Amino acid sequence: MSQSTVFGIRHHGPGCARSVRAALDELKPDVVALEGPADAEIALPLVNHDEMIPPVSMLIYPKDEPRRSVSFPLTDFSPEWQVLKWAGENKVPVRLMDLPMSHRLALDKQLEKQDEKRAPESPDLAEKKASEFRADPIALLAEAAGYADHELWWEEQIERREDATGLFEAILEAMQTIREEYPETRESDLLREAFMRKTIRKIRKETVGHVAIVCGAWHSPVLTEEALNGKIDGCKIKDDTARLKGLPKLKTTATWIPWTHSRLSYRSGYGAGVDSPGWYSHIWESPQDAPLRWLTNAARLLREKDLDASSASVIEASRLAETLAALRDLRSPGLRELNESILTVFCQGDDSPLRLIRKRLEIGDKLGSVPDETPSVPLAENLAKLQKSLRMKPSTEKKLLDLDLRKEIGRERSHLLHRLNMLEVSWGVWEESGGGDSTFHEIWQLEWQPEFAVAIIEANVWGNTVELAATHRTVQRGRDAQSIQELTELLHSAILADLQSAIPELLEIIRVQASVSADVRHLMEAVLPLARIARYSDVRKTEAANVLPILDGMFDRILVGLISACLALDDSAAETMLEGLSKAQQAIDLLGDETLQSEWNVRLRKLLTSKVNGLLRGWACRLLLEKDEIEKEEFDRLTRLELSPVTETSVAATWLTGLLKGSGLLLVHQETLWEIFDEWLRRLKVETFVEMLPVLRRAFSDFNTAERRQMGEKVKFLTDRRSTIVDSTESENGDEINHERAAKVLPVLTEIMGGDLK
Repeated sequence: MSQSTVFGIRHHGPGCARSVRAALDELKPDVVALEGPADAEIALPLVNHDEMIPPVSMLIYPKDEPRRSVSFPLTDFSPEWQVLKWAGENKVPVRLMDLPMSHRLALDKQLEKQDEKRAPESPDLAEKKASEFRADPIALLAEAAGYADHELWWEEQIERREDATGLFEAILEAMQTIREEYPETRESDLLREAFMRKTIRKIRKETVGHVAIVCGAWHSPVLTEEALNGKIDGCKIKDDTARLKGLPKLKTTATWIPWTHSRLSYRSGYGAGVDSPGWYSHIWESPQDAPLRWLTNAARLLREKDLDASSASVIEASRLAETLAALRDLRSPGLRELNESILTVFCQGDDSPLRLIRKRLEIGDKLGSVPDETPSVPLAENLAKLQKSLRMKPSTEKKLLDLDLRKEIGRERSHLLHRLNMLEVSWGVWEESGGGDSTFHEIWQLEWQPEFAVAIIEANVWGNTVELAATHRTVQRGRDAQSIQELTELLHSAILADLQSAIPELLEIIRVQASVSADVRHLMEAVLPLARIARYSDVRKTEAANVLPILDGMFDRILVGLISACLALDDSAAETMLEGLSKAQQAIDLLGDETLQSEWNVRLRKLLTSKVNGLLRGWACRLLLEKDEIEKEEFDRLTRLELSPVTETSVAATWLTGLLKGSGLLLVHQETLWEIFDEWLRRLKVETFVEMLPVLRRAFSDFNTAERRQMGEKVKFLTDRRSTIVDSTESENGDEINHERAAKVLPVLTEIMGGDLK
């Protein structure tokens, strides 16, 4: 039987990575047993491919449930990655020895079902959670060495160590001491360690020579020669066999996906995340003069942003960092000392530039890549092909993409992004600012996330191409839709994505629902997306003729039921109904159908005289005024009626709120409105005015600054004119007016109108 040596490492540690390579060079093992799920071993040959550029992640998932996927991220400075590279370069076989994910995922699923049945306050659950605690070995070692900062201790003692002699022996001894005091109690880790020992024993039987065991430092004490020979409690062959008997199993698939440094800062898969992956990468690439190079890179980044960072500042910051390291009894400056120096010298105490350095250098946005022949689902292969043909290389950097829809490539890129959104792969976020649908371009905010690889695997169930998968997913969403508004929005998205095969079925579903729907408000909210389709679809070379008959039918039902739907609504329900009315009016404006507009105006006129909420009457009056359907005399009469002394104050306020919806320029020139409004305000009692003030402020809040300024000037003009009338009246009859009290109203009116009344 062969011999074995254990190397306990920390995941994502550059010092451990460098040391383990040196140790392997010295030991020259015949086989390497590496901590990693045994069912992922099939993916290892790709590690040494020229196009495999870290950071990458090994992705393992059950074929039937991709959402349960688990990622095992690796990068240049990961010890496991360097072990794999060393083995490939030296043609040494690597065996993954950890418990297969096929068992671990099945166990997780089993526990989920048990937890669903167990009451939240169950004593069994509390005991289970208590048993999951595990001591943090790094924290214990750091505190024993007098360090409050645990990460600083590890970095100083391990990651930046230049001489690795005796390192792994020291790690093993430290972990043995800790595990004697704090034994492992988590069943999941006990299972893993039992499987590791079982695998190593098998490897040793099959191997003539030496076996190098590379594992997380915590596991190293139970993988030694003594443990493998059963001389440590709980490590006997019969104990391991009993523990591993009868484990549930799922069928899994393993592949590689690109990863990012930013995602290494999270805990994922096995192994802890690393808080500063960019810094660790820097230590890996520049072990000798890391501090000075770091300051130089920081200065270069600041200069790119037009911030002051001279060569003299780099020298000064370097001296300060060295001084801080000496004061703290460190062999050389670490990240903390460098950040303090940058903050003092480069940033002059302002931490804003330091946040930029944290994001771009300390964490970084490096995106890895995998070879084309990496196993993947057909949908992922189709997406990769489309990205290449449309020249849309995925990047973690946020960037804007302006698409001209009159050009074929612009439309194809738009279709791809819309289709991916239908599959919940939000690579691009559509910026619907400015002209929106009415323009010949779309603006997208692009940012690729590694998690999209999992979402694409999950979406493959809908089809093997992006178009087919998006079509099937859209049709299914249409069948599951609970409202006609949801359906019309879905149809709008389907047309933007050019899913021609889905459109006929969605149209039929909408037609059926519209024919039986009795909810006028939902119908009004649903017509706007359809109107957009009818108005703008030609820009995207799609057919919209089938939409118009459906729209006609929906508007027929809206016109018939509008008045009854608006009756007996409280203020909250009236606001909701007003949103539907506004969308219906927008749809009519988009369609430009004069006959429909005429019929709609007839219904709005009925609203004016119906016993509906004042908000709806005011809005209807406003719309008819904009359409020149109300003459000045009629508008004056309606205003006097709604704001008359006999009208309840709250009712008058809601009517006024509805009237003020929309552009303020039209209202500024309605002299009678302002006179009557001014008179109505002056009639209010003080306590009523205070009560109405929030309502009035909200009514005027939608106007822009220029509109409010003009309204303020209008009020000032009315005030000046009234003062002139009062003065002339005083001179005629001698009645005394308290001007001091009257002046107190002006600031309140200024606040309401947003103008200057002085």
